Amino acid sequence: MAAQAGVGQKPFHIVSPLLESLPLSKAAGAKVFMKLENVQPTGSFKIRGIGHSCQEAVKKGCCHFVCSSGGNAGLAAAYAAKKLGVPITVVIPSTSGPIPKIKLEELGAKVEVYGKAWDDANSRAQEFVKTEGWVSIHPFDDPLVWQGHTSLVRELKDSLETKPDAIVLAVGGGGLLAGVVAGLHQVGWQDVPIIATETQGAHSFHEALKAGRLITLPEITSVATCLGAKTVARRALECAKECQVISQVVEDTEAVGAVEQFLDDERILVEPACGAPLAVLYTGRLQRLQREGQLRTPLASVVVVVCGGSNIDMDQLRALKSQLGME
Repeated sequence: MAAQAGVGQKPFHIVSPLLESLPLSKAAGAKVFMKLENVQPTGSFKIRGIGHSCQEAVKKGCCHFVCSSGGNAGLAAAYAAKKLGVPITVVIPSTSGPIPKIKLEELGAKVEVYGKAWDDANSRAQEFVKTEGWVSIHPFDDPLVWQGHTSLVRELKDSLETKPDAIVLAVGGGGLLAGVVAGLHQVGWQDVPIIATETQGAHSFHEALKAGRLITLPEITSVATCLGAKTVARRALECAKECQVISQVVEDTEAVGAVEQFLDDERILVEPACGAPLAVLYTGRLQRLQREGQLRTPLASVVVVVCGGSNIDMDQLRALKSQLGME
């Protein structure tokens, strides 16, 4: 189902599976469906929006991409670039670790490691735009990326008999949130609550919601480096005015614990960024939101976006547990 190379042809993403999870349903007290974006060609949902953005850029004559990334966005851009036959440079922060760099180089991307956070890498990428004239493929703050991500919601509409009572997803820079909100409007589901999850130390969206304006974190301290944008996209804040968006912040230990539990339950290994929405289900936060009146009771069904797992292996999971004192 993966797309073939060529501009204006099929998208590069696949229609990902939507499966009911009995363990997650038991933990959440409601029927939980997993939207398995981890099985996308590059291991995350990012290929939806970034693939679309790259195709549109080539239509306009782009001959070299540059992308800043904590990992998943760069992989999506590198994959699309390879399919389109366009060279790409990906700038990643040092906190991304060795796995993304290896995978990016395997896809033929030139990789530069710069700075400690995604924001540093993005500054470097923008220098290339100015000095080399390359086309920037933004990992989350681009209407074309949001447009590509809407496909996820259209697939939910095609797969589910009735609309869900909530969608649980992770927020890094806000691109997935923006795409899902746009998709909900497209299919007439704009009254479906979105539970937007982050880890403590990468919770720039939560702080922005609380302040009613964009907030820049002084640094990213969470191990969920793929959620590590010190400032979310302005569009993310606007989304909270258009739909019911409920912010939830989990601890790193909860996110990593959810990664391990999910591996046991579903035999699927995901990264801590994806562990954040899973932790909301495993730790009883859905039930708490019901008690507080923020979610309906009972919940007929909930969708959790299993956003990805390209930046993780068993050695990395053990290292994270050790780092967090979980062993």
